[in-house]
Amino acid sequence: MRLKILEANEKNLVLIIEDVDVSIVNAIRRAILTEVPTVAVEDVIFYENDSPLHDEILALRIGLIPIKAKVDLKFRDECECNGKGCPMCTIYLRLEKEGPATVYSHDIIVEEGVAELPKNIPIVKLAKNQRLKLEAEAILGRGKEHAKWQSGIASYKYYPEIKIKEDCTLCKACVEECPRNVLDVEDDKIIVKDELNCTLCKACVEVCDYNAIDVKGNDRKFVFKVESSSSLDARDIFIKACDVMIDKAKELEELL
Repeated sequence: MRLKILEANEKNLVLIIEDVDVSIVNAIRRAILTEVPTVAVEDVIFYENDSPLHDEILALRIGLIPIKAKVDLKFRDECECNGKGCPMCTIYLRLEKEGPATVYSHDIIVEEGVAELPKNIPIVKLAKNQRLKLEAEAILGRGKEHAKWQSGIASYKYYPEIKIKEDCTLCKACVEECPRNVLDVEDDKIIVKDELNCTLCKACVEVCDYNAIDVKGNDRKFVFKVESSSSLDARDIFIKACDVMIDKAKELEELL
């Protein structure tokens, strides 16, 4: 397997993966969606809630706020506290707000150096004299248990290979038909100006009366994209997904 990074930042990762079967690429995608552990709110205790929303709706909204943990947590069922909850497996949060005000994610208070929450995610709007007071517990989980623990989304496509044949008459029909502006004319010939933008729709092939263009996907080369939910950096998500694959392969090997 060979990797080439096209884009890498906290939110997005775009790779070219070569010399690998599609089953491996799809397994990494599925691991990102279901197996990479992240932190999310599991329990919410309401002390006051005069807002327009019921406790259950607010708890759901708070649970979907991504939390970036700055400490290594254990899964509750693997912790020495036997699942009761302790600082080794639980991040404690609290929120207290009085209207008139809009309650945002950054209004949630968490111990400094333990976790970080994104800013400006609206939770609920409070009118005058309405109050919201709660405490919450965030724990490790996986996307296969609930979507709130999904580390991000991942997708892949076959790497597009476009070949302009010598039979081309420069009619430009393929250039005009392409919905993604992949093709262009330069020095009296058709050129591929943005191969990665091709979706393999083959509209250019269908419109060409001379069979002068060939488009196919390379089944051993893929464009792989990861978009983080903000609980983890996109690069870390990909690495952790690969670690999950390695661990599962070792476990299978031991059972055989």
